[in-house]
Amino acid sequence: MNRIYFNEVATRDGFQIEPNFIPTDQKVELIDTLSQCGYAKVEVTSFTSPKAIPMLKDAEEVMSRIQRNPKVEYSVLVPNLRGAQRALDSKADELNLVMSTSETHNRSNLRMGREESFSALREVIEFINGRIPINVSLSTAFGCPMEGDVPQDVVIDYVSRFDNLGVRGVTICDTTGMAQPVQVTKMIDALHKQFKHLQLTMHFHNTRGMGLANILASVQSGITRFDGSLGGLGGCPYAPGASGNVCSEDAIHMVDAMGYDTGIDVDALLAIAKRLPQIVGHDVPGQVAKAGRIHDLHPEPPCQ
Repeated sequence: MNRIYFNEVATRDGFQIEPNFIPTDQKVELIDTLSQCGYAKVEVTSFTSPKAIPMLKDAEEVMSRIQRNPKVEYSVLVPNLRGAQRALDSKADELNLVMSTSETHNRSNLRMGREESFSALREVIEFINGRIPINVSLSTAFGCPMEGDVPQDVVIDYVSRFDNLGVRGVTICDTTGMAQPVQVTKMIDALHKQFKHLQLTMHFHNTRGMGLANILASVQSGITRFDGSLGGLGGCPYAPGASGNVCSEDAIHMVDAMGYDTGIDVDALLAIAKRLPQIVGHDVPGQVAKAGRIHDLHPEPPCQ
């Protein structure tokens, strides 16, 4: 079976919409412990304006204090040229650029049209000029709560345009949790016909309870890279009723139980996940941290 690689996004995608600021010390400690679990990447933070995302206002300090594992790539979200310069100064290993494939969602989320976003991201790519690998995350690739279905051809066209600009990878994001496994399989088949040279990653949300099913469909279609969020933190503020990202430990436990090599110490990851509610101050959606792994046995209950 193929090696499956996971990227952890909780400390950026999850923390950015938490109601309370997570102290910098706790962010650094969490990233350092996650770095020892076997992840391919950790998306540490975002170099967006602190006025826009105050929960990540400590981006530079976090990047300067984490203990970097040479086996892990430390990625940061970058919205514009100013953010790209901050990311360069922080010595990020990868830049993650984001735009929506839905016009309405892009305007709601980024306050500009898709073509404006594409032009702004092209400027960042040209500015970086190969100094750091770049990944582009295409949001709402499987549907928009305002527009409905996003045509697959639109998504493929944006992948092609960013591929022509020389990016290393593209993440196909089910930002609003509207994807279903048959649709996922069709998307991956189309991507593999043209873009096998790209580092293709899938990013699912569990808004309608199909996150793990979509990961399974992706694995069976040949995808080997996934985003996940510890505890299932995160969610899209422009998707009514949206819950968080697919839960890292639940997804990793599933493919590990199926016999795939994730390179991740699942027991160590679950130990971290169990501490997450204390960090964020509320319960989290993750299930395996509560129920235990499928091979964890329990004593026979006493007779009544």
